[in-house]
Amino acid sequence: MAKNTNKTTENEASVAGFINTVTDETQRADSFILVDLLGEATGLPAKMWGPAIVGFGSYHYKYESGREGDAPLIAFSPRKSSLTLYLSAFEGKEQLLQKLGKHKQSGGCTHIKKLTDVDTEVLKLMLSNSFAHSKVIHGV
Repeated sequence: MAKNTNKTTENEASVAGFINTVTDETQRADSFILVDLLGEATGLPAKMWGPAIVGFGSYHYKYESGREGDAPLIAFSPRKSSLTLYLSAFEGKEQLLQKLGKHKQSGGCTHIKKLTDVDTEVLKLMLSNSFAHSKVIHGV
């Protein structure tokens, strides 16, 4: 049986080069700001994961099925309709989401149209808390 390969893996593609391909000017500018905010929250450089996810740090996972791979500890992607943040389910997340400002939730993703719609200080706290939580639960 052939082993499945993960499509979303860390690679050497340019983060700035990817962000510069974002056609919406506000979303492109907000993406560069997010790189800075996540860099401050993590102390790590941004890396591309697959063709469209900007991640910080990494952990290794292995499912009971035997499938395993690596994933970023925290990440975002400038999707067509919003900036999608991939945050962990840290304690107090729901309370911070109530203070964040205009956003949508779907699964574990937080979707923001533009950074001016949210409270940047609350967002910074969410990024730091999510990163710290991810490090603990993944033993990094």
